[in-house]
Amino acid sequence: MTSRLNPYLGFRDDARQALEFYRSVFGGDLRIGTFAEMGAVQDPADADKIMHGQLETTRGYVLMASDTPSSMSRSDTNNISMSLSGDGADADDLRGYFAALSDAGTVLEPLTQAPWGDEFGMVTDRFGITWLVNITVAPPTPHQATPHQPTPEQPEA
Repeated sequence: MTSRLNPYLGFRDDARQALEFYRSVFGGDLRIGTFAEMGAVQDPADADKIMHGQLETTRGYVLMASDTPSSMSRSDTNNISMSLSGDGADADDLRGYFAALSDAGTVLEPLTQAPWGDEFGMVTDRFGITWLVNITVAPPTPHQATPHQPTPEQPEA
């Protein structure tokens, strides 16, 4: 098996809603197991909470998430952001993801041309997760990169 590094998102009570929302954004196969289904109920109020959920998208993205049991503390702040990036071949999908994640969320930076030349935007979705979307602009061809230099066929004026 190949090693993978995947984000694992923690929620208080709405992991199911978040994972279903992300499936509506990215598509794919969603598997969810509750504390009751996994035989890990310590507090009956946690029985239907998500002990582990995993979304495997058609693009190969993997998101994992769970609810925090009532017996555990959970910080409402984090310093983690999700980053989606690609090039022109992915541009339409990435723009669509940005639009879908923005639904009932807060756009922090509209998806526009950034100072470094790429298309970039930031949004905090309805579940409080911040997403950065970057669409890489294709590097210029040699003729585009040096438009003012003479070619062998054109003498310098």
